[in-house]
Amino acid sequence: MTEHTPYTPPRVWTWDKENGGQFANINRPIAGATHDKELPVGKHPFQLYSLGTPNGVKVTVMFEELLAAGHAGAEYDAWLINIGEGDQFGSGFVDVNPNSKIPALLDRSGPEPVRVFESASILFHLAEKFGAFLPASGPARTEVMNWLFWQMGSAPYLGGGFGHFYAYAPEKFEYPINRFAMEVKRQLDVLDRQLAQHPFIAGEEYSIADMAIWPWYGQLVLGRAYDAAEFLDAESYTHVMRWARELDARPGVSRGRMVNRVSGEPKYQLRERHDASDFDTRTQDKLESNPS
Repeated sequence: MTEHTPYTPPRVWTWDKENGGQFANINRPIAGATHDKELPVGKHPFQLYSLGTPNGVKVTVMFEELLAAGHAGAEYDAWLINIGEGDQFGSGFVDVNPNSKIPALLDRSGPEPVRVFESASILFHLAEKFGAFLPASGPARTEVMNWLFWQMGSAPYLGGGFGHFYAYAPEKFEYPINRFAMEVKRQLDVLDRQLAQHPFIAGEEYSIADMAIWPWYGQLVLGRAYDAAEFLDAESYTHVMRWARELDARPGVSRGRMVNRVSGEPKYQLRERHDASDFDTRTQDKLESNPS
C-alpha cells in the first residue's frame, strides 16, 4: 500500500488549478462569465441549453414524454453546452443560469422570456405549465415533491461523492470510496423498499419524480454510470432493477437520453435536437457517414 503524508489544511485555502484532477479546467471557486458569447435561439417555444449528463437527461426525458403524451406545445430546441470547453461560462449562458451548470431553459412561450435553472425547477415548471406528470393537489402531489427533493439532496453523494472518488479522482483512496459507497447503497435500499410497494417512485403514476431519479439511479443499476453496477451489487436491488428496465423501455426515455449526448455509441448521440425527425436523420452515426 502506498504511504501518504497526512494532509494538514492551511489556515486559509487557496486555489491551485493545477491540482484539480480530471475536471480542473471546468471547476473554479468564483462565479460569473469568462467570455462573451451569445446563446443561439431556435424556432420553438422552449430553448434548452444542456448536455447529456444525468441532470440534463432529466429535462430531455420530460420534453419527450410531454410530446409523446400529445402536448404539441412542448416542442423544443436542445443546444449542446460542452462543459469541457467552458461553454457554461459564456455570458449568454450565465445570463440564463448564474450558477453556470447545465441544464438551463429559456421559456419563450409567454409574453416575456422566462429563465429556469436547476433541473428540478425545470421539471416542476414544465409539469405545472402542461398539467402533466404531477398531481394537481393533495397528498399525491406532495409525495411526488417529496421524492423530487429527495433526489436533489441525494445525487451529490452519488455523483460528486461516490462517482468522483470511484471513477474520476486522480488516485483511489479506500476511505472516501467506502464512505460514499455505503451511502449510495443506503439510497438504493431506500428506493428498493419504496418500489417494492409501488410501480413508480411516488406511487401508482409515472411522474417527474421518476424522471428525476432514473437518470441517476436507473442508469447506475443498468451499468451505465461509473462502471460500478457490479461493485455496488446492483442486481440485488430487484425492485429498482425492475423499475429501471421498465422506464428504459419507454420511447420518451429512450429518446430523451440521446439528446445532447456526446459519449457512447454514435447511433445514440443526438448532439442537438431541433425537430422530432432529428432522431431519424441527425444522430452522430448518420452525420459521420454523410458529412455533407
